[in-house]
Amino acid sequence: MIIVAAGPVILLTALAIWLVDGKPILFRQLRAGISGRPFELLKFRTMRPVTSDQPHRNYASHWIEEGRPFTKGQKVLFKIARDPRVTRLGVFLRRFSIDELPQIVNVLRGEMSLVGPRPAIPYEVEMYQDWHRRRLDTLPGLTGLWQVSGRNRLSFDEMVRLDIEYIEHWSLERDLQILARTPIAVLRGGV
Repeated sequence: MIIVAAGPVILLTALAIWLVDGKPILFRQLRAGISGRPFELLKFRTMRPVTSDQPHRNYASHWIEEGRPFTKGQKVLFKIARDPRVTRLGVFLRRFSIDELPQIVNVLRGEMSLVGPRPAIPYEVEMYQDWHRRRLDTLPGLTGLWQVSGRNRLSFDEMVRLDIEYIEHWSLERDLQILARTPIAVLRGGV
């Protein structure tokens, strides 16, 4: 049902990427799923092909290991600001989380759930403290408590605490509440 509802947006997005930025349309990345098992996450491509992941590795190191995001002068950056690897169309797709729609396929494959902690990149998991690994105790999700609670304004430890809270207090009612809050968070730029 979800793929049918999202179908027109998925098709239009794929066509826009193909016409504006060329191929490939999809970006595939190894992620850590439940219990850290690897799976191939699907996203619409928002970056130029063949870009280095080093800027993100540096950002992740600051955020996870040092407990703080990057700073630029006095300004705290909760994301890589104005990432030159991201295309103009990619900026729009990321702003409204449209780039995440192909993950519906990951949900249908049983690799992800609609709601849960976001799937981590394996090099991020290597930086985890033991207690951070608790976020791997459930299927990762398209959206989650972290995403609707201020996503990019939270520290890594705050994000993990929200993921653990979600896991420990899971209920169908809570999942439905998170799903209902997600479009509002997307429109505010929080997901």
